[in-house]
Amino acid sequence: MTRLILSWGLLLLAALPARAQKQYVREQQLWLGVFNQTRFSTHWGSWTDLHLRLHEKFVNSLFQGMGRVGLTYYLTDDVRLTAGYAYLHNFPDGARTVGQPEHRPWQQVQWFTRFPKARLMQWVRLEERFRQQVVNNEKLGSNFDFNYRTRYNAALFLALTKGGFEPGGLQFLLNDELMVNFGEEIRYNYFDQNRLFAGLVYQMSKHGQLQGGYMHLFQQLPAGNVYRNQHSIRVFYFHNFDLRPSTAPVPTPQ
Repeated sequence: MTRLILSWGLLLLAALPARAQKQYVREQQLWLGVFNQTRFSTHWGSWTDLHLRLHEKFVNSLFQGMGRVGLTYYLTDDVRLTAGYAYLHNFPDGARTVGQPEHRPWQQVQWFTRFPKARLMQWVRLEERFRQQVVNNEKLGSNFDFNYRTRYNAALFLALTKGGFEPGGLQFLLNDELMVNFGEEIRYNYFDQNRLFAGLVYQMSKHGQLQGGYMHLFQQLPAGNVYRNQHSIRVFYFHNFDLRPSTAPVPTPQ
């Protein structure tokens, strides 16, 4: 028994320094985004989204800009396959005096489930991330870091008014997205991040909706012992076009 107690004591002492070495980066950000899905025919359509993210007391500095496009294949009205490309630019931050580009091919399956007073949107996305290396925090190198990342996103829309999913309706949105890294260059942060969002959705028209609310992001950075604890205001606008002849557009929450 004495040996067991001593062993547990040694394990606890060994764990204390490791716990003390963890570092937390606390941030406040503002996320702005515009999304569009356009359907050209029974089976084909497009995906576009643009983002601008600010930080340091929400709005003081540029953090990241992103543009993403994709080609969508509609298996049904509620099941869609998309593949595309995204470009990100990470603005200088802290000691880094140069912006960092990232090239990101991506593939996704997205599906919707409809209930009388609720909608559920889910997707699974695979990304191939090519991030240009930064040398001495001062200049871009010629090589790229690479890893894969998978993302699972679930968004639950609950009608708050009688016509919650019709123009002028109001909805409550609860959204969670989990991201996991993998690949040869990943050593310490297989878990990448989790984004939890709660907010309101205003159905502006059959084609568009405005979302706004609070998002908490928790991320493990590549060093493994550094974590980002981020509180953000998120404002997104979603718009759908249906260009099929003689077909009325079907409003679909994103």
